[in-house]
Amino acid sequence: MPTVGEYMTPSPVTIGDDQPLERAHALMREHRIRHLPVLHGGKLVGILSMGDLHLLETLGDRDLLKVKVEEAMTPEPWVVSADAPLEEVASEMAQHKYGTAIVSDGRKVVGIFTTIDALRALTESLRPPTPARAARQGGSRKKT
Repeated sequence: MPTVGEYMTPSPVTIGDDQPLERAHALMREHRIRHLPVLHGGKLVGILSMGDLHLLETLGDRDLLKVKVEEAMTPEPWVVSADAPLEEVASEMAQHKYGTAIVSDGRKVVGIFTTIDALRALTESLRPPTPARAARQGGSRKKT
């Protein structure tokens, strides 16, 4: 059974909770990403999305150089392990409309699994099987 670890983006770009939102926006543009795990002292404390930034920008009276990430982040993001079954994680993401799952080894962030990663997994599953993929998945699947 495929796992999140097979499709996650490893070693994601992160940001400290004390950083200004302008820095977060710059990181997202530079790396062409929509989610930043937020750390405090190396510990995961939240997630900041491009949507969070857009919401603050529409308020108009906020200076992104003065507002800190901790003021805009979503605390307590959804965390999964790398060995979590892909099917279960994708199902939860769809059911709860999560845009991302943070992948942790229990101590630190090791990856991020986004809707883009889920689409990559879907694309791979729709392709004709290759010997390497069949071996990785433990043999061929039955057609229904």
